[in-house]
Amino acid sequence: MKVDLSRFSLSGKRALVTGASRGIGQAIAIGLAQAGAAVAVSARSVDGLQETMGGLAGRGAAIAMDVADAAACSDGVAAAAKALGGLDILVNNAGMEQVCPSLDVDEKLWDRILDTNLKGAFFCAQAAAKAMQQGGHGGSILNMCSLTSEVGVPTAVPYGSSKSGLLGMTRALAAEWAPLGIRVNSLGPGYFRTALTDVFYENAAWSEAMLAKIPLQRFGKLDDLVGAAIFLSSEAAAYVTGIYMPVDGGYLASI
Repeated sequence: MKVDLSRFSLSGKRALVTGASRGIGQAIAIGLAQAGAAVAVSARSVDGLQETMGGLAGRGAAIAMDVADAAACSDGVAAAAKALGGLDILVNNAGMEQVCPSLDVDEKLWDRILDTNLKGAFFCAQAAAKAMQQGGHGGSILNMCSLTSEVGVPTAVPYGSSKSGLLGMTRALAAEWAPLGIRVNSLGPGYFRTALTDVFYENAAWSEAMLAKIPLQRFGKLDDLVGAAIFLSSEAAAYVTGIYMPVDGGYLASI
């Protein structure tokens, strides 16, 4: 049997990446574009998307969208589909974290994190699934989970709750939407230093302790996530749905 490597290409595909102004979202958006996709990117303000747009080779669109607002999710996904002429791929990357001892978490903080990380991901996925149905060809939804989807992390209870919920949502939607030809998968980034997680890495003792737990003996680089995202978004993964793929240097395998 000859392997058809063209199935890894995203040529002709149309993708939306949320939370793409920097960090993981920016890297994945540019990676999808380099793999051949036309890519719409979103953030709360389009002003923060200029750097990302510069990496899309002129084949994309910038969408203002606050994913914590369900109506904004619907409108933003519709705008992306209109700009691209349809939608084949959604990467639910928008998220937030705030370190806080659980005894000090208040309702405002809880709602802000859960609305962004979980509610927003669902309503973006729902809107994307409707757009994919209209296209009559199915598609791929990729949710950005976390190691906290699988393990407990002190001072990250709202965040971990949102990411555990996102993993459950991934599996439920994969089962429900498979007959529609829509695959739903998730990535679980390990320890990557981004603006969202920088507070942890500022603690030298924490960094040293965590590095000792990673079999590959290094923290992740943003490029480490791009290949996995391209694979799960491509036809090469046509029989893959409902999975959680850790990209963690072997951390989960070793604990």
